[in-house]
Amino acid sequence: MPSNLPRVVITDYVTEPEFERRVLDGAAEVICLGAHDTASLRGRLTDAAVIICFHEVEITAAVLGDAPACVGVVRAGVGFNNIDIRAAGERGIVVCNVPDYGTEEVADHALMLLLALARRLVPAIDSIRRGEWNVAINEGAPRLRGQTVGVIGAGRIGTAFALRAKSLGMCVVIFDPFVPRGYEKAIGVERAWSLEELLPQCQFLSLHCPLTDETRGMLGAAELSKLPRGAYLINTARGVVVNESALLDALDRGQLAAAALDVLDREPPDDDRLHRHPRLLITPHCAFYSVASAPEMRTKAAEEAQRLIRGESPRCPVNCEFLRR
Repeated sequence: MPSNLPRVVITDYVTEPEFERRVLDGAAEVICLGAHDTASLRGRLTDAAVIICFHEVEITAAVLGDAPACVGVVRAGVGFNNIDIRAAGERGIVVCNVPDYGTEEVADHALMLLLALARRLVPAIDSIRRGEWNVAINEGAPRLRGQTVGVIGAGRIGTAFALRAKSLGMCVVIFDPFVPRGYEKAIGVERAWSLEELLPQCQFLSLHCPLTDETRGMLGAAELSKLPRGAYLINTARGVVVNESALLDALDRGQLAAAALDVLDREPPDDDRLHRHPRLLITPHCAFYSVASAPEMRTKAAEEAQRLIRGESPRCPVNCEFLRR
């Protein structure tokens, strides 16, 4: 029997909407499309009141044009670069994200990657599995106390990481032109006002910035060359913030001692050098996940969808500057 309730359509990633239905019970019908690409959304969003999307599809202007009943798009996650927020705003569609889930998990993961690089964790484990007992595997490992770690992006996750690194006795320097003056004093760290000022100080560099026009390709060959020779790079933000060819070259030249990435330009990677480089540690874009964070993300996305259906003010809109109404 057809439902008279408005439809919340989940485009991708989720096929069993247990959390979403629990929140939206009696308020909306929840439909899962199970799409793996944007093309497969064509003609399937005509009656969607709210779209919830993850990371496997792009919500383009053309997709939004096929959704005449849509009042809102909720990105179940922090980044929303896969949604055309301008096109949505021009259609009066509110775009929201879930910025406050997974903060602890990503900050913990970034710190884990830093420790793994500094303490030579993977080479040590690989050595043991080869039947060796080689204490010298840790040769060159730095003492972390007193080392400077630069943090690009001092939002929720960057701040959480900065506080964790500070607890290890590291000197933390943040760079983020969007946080107010004095923020560094509030959390007890130092601050740089440009990349040019930040990079020469950093034995370690951890990225926590969103993907924007300003951050795309932010770290290329010129920027990596400004780091002290033998520095370490950790990226749990977005893959295309770092030029991967420049990164590999910096590793080969010894400009970087090692790097650890949870995010890549293409996922999974199609460049065999990324798989095999001996001083590059890669995890499969899993930093956000824990048994607590995934339900939190989906529940909060559904709660935002519910507010949009009811005509209530959303808590986390990201395209206010483009909204015509």
